[in-house]
Amino acid sequence: MNPALQDQLLKATEIIEQQVDAEIEKIDHLDQDDLESIRRRRLDAMKKHEEQKKTWLANGHGVYTEVPGEKEFFTECKKSTKALCHFYRDSTFRCKIIDKHLSILAAKHIETRFLKINAEKAPFLAERLRIKTMPTIAIVKEGKTTDYIVGFQDLGGRDDFPTEMLEWRLGCADVINYSGNLQDPPVGEDGKLKNILKQKRQNKTIKGGYDDDDSDLDED
Repeated sequence: MNPALQDQLLKATEIIEQQVDAEIEKIDHLDQDDLESIRRRRLDAMKKHEEQKKTWLANGHGVYTEVPGEKEFFTECKKSTKALCHFYRDSTFRCKIIDKHLSILAAKHIETRFLKINAEKAPFLAERLRIKTMPTIAIVKEGKTTDYIVGFQDLGGRDDFPTEMLEWRLGCADVINYSGNLQDPPVGEDGKLKNILKQKRQNKTIKGGYDDDDSDLDED
């Protein structure tokens, strides 16, 4: 090993050891009041999380729901901080594939509202969001569309992609709490997928080629 690199690694190891020692010492010197304070904070955090879960479930989270029209779409999206909507068409068989995966993910990620709408019954909305390809998943955060997943091009370009692939892509859009590594797509090393990550780092959201700015969701 290069002596300079070896020296750098040694110094880095020493710094990490010092940090670990400092944390151990801090824990060793905690008194009963400190431990009780930590316990109370953890309990409070758990209670807040449970209350949040109840609110999510009351607002329809946890299930993949079809909205019958544009008015209902706006109403449902306004209830949730994070939502997504699959624009589908009955005659497009790949929409059924998306349905299958979103049904699974809706139950797993109750922090996000999972919706679907028949694009043919929502022409105003589809035109406004410039949705032309089916299936398209619109990502909605804080009442704004911030990203689009169009067809399967971001999912490996194949019909048999795993649910984890769509979960990863939704994680890139920051619309779910993704626990995996966003730098490592579940399927392959396709350059197109790597480019998604590059755009994510540069722009924070992936525009999908529709608008230069986020679109406000407003019925007017």
